[in-house]
Amino acid sequence: MFPGADEYGVDLTIDDAEVDRLLAVTPADADAPASLSFSRNVFVPLTTACRYTCTYCTYYDVPGEATLMSLDEVREVVRTGADAGCTEALFTFGDAPDERYTAIHRQLDEWGYDDILDYLAAACEVALDEGLLPHSNPGDLTREAFADLAPLNASMGVMLETTADVAAHSGNRRKTPGQRLNTIRAAGEVGVPFTTGILVGIGETWRDRAESLLAIRALHERYGHIQEVIVQNVVPNERSDYERPSLDAMRRVVSMARVALPEEVSVQVPPNLSAAADLVACGVDDLGGVSPVTDDYVNPDYEWPALRELADIADEAGVPLRERLPVYERFLPDGALGPAGETGDPPATAPDREWLRDPITERLDADDVHGRRFRNVARGDGPLSIPR
Repeated sequence: MFPGADEYGVDLTIDDAEVDRLLAVTPADADAPASLSFSRNVFVPLTTACRYTCTYCTYYDVPGEATLMSLDEVREVVRTGADAGCTEALFTFGDAPDERYTAIHRQLDEWGYDDILDYLAAACEVALDEGLLPHSNPGDLTREAFADLAPLNASMGVMLETTADVAAHSGNRRKTPGQRLNTIRAAGEVGVPFTTGILVGIGETWRDRAESLLAIRALHERYGHIQEVIVQNVVPNERSDYERPSLDAMRRVVSMARVALPEEVSVQVPPNLSAAADLVACGVDDLGGVSPVTDDYVNPDYEWPALRELADIADEAGVPLRERLPVYERFLPDGALGPAGETGDPPATAPDREWLRDPITERLDADDVHGRRFRNVARGDGPLSIPR
């Protein structure tokens, strides 16, 4: 049983033989992808407050210094992103920030919001109004919170990071694997297209990495909701001196991810943190969200690559590059790929439940410039041109 799993009633059994099988995987065992994908996004750091104090993280600010974006600021950022051809509004902030930060809680109260999740819902509505599809990463959530937020999000996510109890999560306020696994499970119960992943190099062992990947697979096998798994290496920064994992280590763990996960689940590496071109052959088929207009506020020392650089990665790997939506094609409802009033080609895997709710499907179906952009991207006929 993983640390904290009992507290949340998370029952996952990982087969030791499956762990041993993954530990024997090499890059030669993983299949290279047929193509590479990415999402064109705008990064919206709703607040820099977080109840946790993970030693490798530079995103959070201490109480008294943390900021909270106003909805006017949110609107300005997402409008800029929509004008730049983005499809995704990536909302991110630390876990339950208004629990620890009295100033954040007080500001939300003055603006008329019950808590940060109530405020996130309002921010998602702004993004939809301005022509972007929200993808929110608000940390650990309950099933009830997912039910409230799912109608306003094309997809959501949280990093599992690891199923191990590591010193990187130490301190009076710490996240546990049980909390994260409970969040991933709750997303599956509600039916939310979901992104998760592991963080490599924070003190976990190779067995921990294998068990983490198998735990993600087990939850996906129950609910079918995992769309992509990020394999993210830790990077040194002003708050920590964790050593960046070697290329050989990353090639091995990426290969483990590709072998562990079902074919329909993408394996992603962040191209601003990883030697992505050297990892594609190990099974990477997605480069994540890349923004042409905002920084990576979680890793501010590491700039997003330009579209031309993404194309170079794909060229080096000998595969085509395609833009995608923040929600993967198989979760789209029938007809979502066609123009308004027409029926498009069915998704590669027909949905067996209602993955997207009315606010999102209405945005996808809209007969306006934004709706047409979404449908074009979903069909692989997006507005982006890559100079050759």
